[in-house]
Amino acid sequence: MKKDWEIKKLGEVCNFQNGFSFKSNLFTKDGLPILRISNIQNEGISLEDIVYFDINSYSVDFEKYKVFPNEIVIAMSGGTTGKIGRNNTNSIFYLNQRVGKFIPLDNLNDCYLYYYLLTKNEESLRIAAGAAQPNLSTEQINNFLLPVPPLEEQKRIVKILDEKFAQLETIKTNAQTNLQNAKDLFQSQLTKAFSNTTWEKKRLDEVCGITSKLVDPTLPEYLDLYHVGGANIESETGVLLDLKTSKEEGLSSGKFTFDESMVLYNKIRPYLKKVARPDFAGLCSADMYPLNPKNNITKDYLYYILISDDFTKYAISKSDRAGMPKVNREALFAYECYLPHLPEQKRIVKELDALSEKVRQLQEIYTKQIANCDELKQSYLQKTFEGEL
Repeated sequence: MKKDWEIKKLGEVCNFQNGFSFKSNLFTKDGLPILRISNIQNEGISLEDIVYFDINSYSVDFEKYKVFPNEIVIAMSGGTTGKIGRNNTNSIFYLNQRVGKFIPLDNLNDCYLYYYLLTKNEESLRIAAGAAQPNLSTEQINNFLLPVPPLEEQKRIVKILDEKFAQLETIKTNAQTNLQNAKDLFQSQLTKAFSNTTWEKKRLDEVCGITSKLVDPTLPEYLDLYHVGGANIESETGVLLDLKTSKEEGLSSGKFTFDESMVLYNKIRPYLKKVARPDFAGLCSADMYPLNPKNNITKDYLYYILISDDFTKYAISKSDRAGMPKVNREALFAYECYLPHLPEQKRIVKELDALSEKVRQLQEIYTKQIANCDELKQSYLQKTFEGEL
């Protein structure tokens, strides 16, 4: 920090407005949008899960609770206390309780404040404000200390960061586009591989079944077996993550057994495409279907059917339970696909495996590029407020 930068309490350079206690039983499907903690995402505002209210339901002047475009908001309670966002939309929202907004005074540039707050992760911001618990009070926020250089210096800093972040955003956007293109390439080849209508059409129950039974994972013969749940399967790739044994997880409820001949399909939220082809025997969640291929299909070919867009769209359309979409057995086994002879299946799988590996390598490259952009952003922020830029 440079010598001519003053240290001020936030309340000396900024007004702070807490939200209004809207009653959840009065939320509507249309009306005026309410900004809740869950809508503060990715340093901005997410329009997903927005709820609304009818202004006629309250005899309150809501003017001070409005959040205009570009205004800065903060989560004041819950697991994400201290999370910062900016209204990066063209909409006006109304602050819900435990969400606050900052109103900088004339000697504080709003963009400067936003960038400074982004240098603090949620936990460090809470600590800096003196909040021992995951809650922030208006008083704690007003007592939060920040460096305040002269206004012209603030504007210079904002200009530098705007330029650097714009460059990073271009790189990140290109990487995200390339990442999606790699995924799309694989799915297009997958669709092409399964589109031969000259093959025999089969229902899924004609090519696989469920032979496993629920077992007690606390029995001695199961304690050292690895357990596969939905959280252990990486979406779309089938990679198994962070596996632990039944004993290590302390499992108690019934689980299915599986072996290396089976494909595991997670029936919860089918849009996640959580499918695995393990090369070992173990236990899987009761929310998983351990599918045993029959003699007319290979394990690997069945795996690729289940991660295809066509099957996923079908599974989504047949899902019940709107809150937690799930595919039941009857719907699963009613799916129809074209099935070639075994030698052709093996040829297709070999090509898909090779392409999948190339796509995986590309995904690692692009994912790393995206992570590097995020790290550079934090580095620029830290250097800026240490007076190095």
